[in-house]
Amino acid sequence: MVLLALYLSLFPALAALVTSRLISQIGAAALFVAPAAWVATEFLRGFLFGGFPWVPLGNSQVTVLPVAQLASVLGVYGLSALVALVNAAIAYALLTTGASRFKALASAAALLAAIGLWGASRVSDGSLTRQGTPIRVGLVQGNIPQTMKWRADAAREIFTTYISMTRDVVRRGARYVIWPESSTPFTFEGDPFGERELRDLAREVKVPILFGSDQVVTGERESHYNAAFQLSPDGMTAAVYRKIHLVPFGEFVPMSEWLTFFPPLVQTLAGFAPFTPGDAMVMLPVGSHLTSTAICYEVVYPSLVREAVLEGSELLTTITNDAWYGHSSAPYQHFEMASMRAIEHGRYMARAANTGISGVVDPYGRIVAASAIFEQVGLVEQVRFLTTRTIYTTIGDLIAYLAIALVAAALFATRH
Repeated sequence: MVLLALYLSLFPALAALVTSRLISQIGAAALFVAPAAWVATEFLRGFLFGGFPWVPLGNSQVTVLPVAQLASVLGVYGLSALVALVNAAIAYALLTTGASRFKALASAAALLAAIGLWGASRVSDGSLTRQGTPIRVGLVQGNIPQTMKWRADAAREIFTTYISMTRDVVRRGARYVIWPESSTPFTFEGDPFGERELRDLAREVKVPILFGSDQVVTGERESHYNAAFQLSPDGMTAAVYRKIHLVPFGEFVPMSEWLTFFPPLVQTLAGFAPFTPGDAMVMLPVGSHLTSTAICYEVVYPSLVREAVLEGSELLTTITNDAWYGHSSAPYQHFEMASMRAIEHGRYMARAANTGISGVVDPYGRIVAASAIFEQVGLVEQVRFLTTRTIYTTIGDLIAYLAIALVAAALFATRH
């Protein structure tokens, strides 16, 4: 964790270094390049060495819905640019006097007001909540303590909990059931009895079931995957998605060959069996419609969810186990980052979490329903399969590439 924090600190440090250099060359006006420097380095933080894009600056606006609608055009990095630009204008005003100060503040205020008014109108219209085909989803939050999840003597209790909760949400009208990440207390394809029971459950309730379970593939070398299985109403495996973005130091150790200088860590690595990353986005069929899922912190990657929508996903889902986070701010941050993906793509987001927060977010970022953390609950809510695309879905993170180009140009122009 210390190594990761030290590494992540390099990115805001680089943004500050670039801004400082430009100010030394062209004065306070260089503050207006600072938003580009911030966005460029924030984007690189989510990209280099697999990336770690946890809580970008723009996510601070996800609950300010009129402003957050900008994400449907420019994505979360566009919101980061807006927040940084407003603050740059304030900083510039503090360092200048006269008309320049007024122009900076007035321009930032006018931009913010225009975006807010447009965003409020978009949310008020809410046309996406009346389009598409509706379906009721059941989100099963088993609330299994982390200390209990892999105990052999608790496996039967865990499994029967999910089975009974599934029957309950189907009885209440769910036509698509979603369990959390690693919800089966066994490897699905490696436990004939558990596999048979789960397939029989799908046939019994006659609805698709999405659940998380490890997958072991043998061959020349054995590979372990953090996977999401979807069973069709006839109990057959409709699709398997393997997690692409693994958690550093949790599911794999990045650059482990470079860390041999620290013996305690080397000893830990010796007994560490890392997961293998998946290599493709997989669509999950629900009747005639396509859905997609992101496993755990994959949902914080804007580009991954965009890839799913471009491949035809009409409903976004995410499955996770946030029990690790305890009562910290992390489960709330994680849920809000998932909400940002809904705004970016104009899709409903359905989220099933082992200990919470489970819930449904509409295409404008409004929370339709959400559980509390550390409660056992089954939510049944209506979502819609949607096919329209937002501007952001079409152009992707263009704002980040423009920011990189602007910073490069500014540094080149002031190279002497």
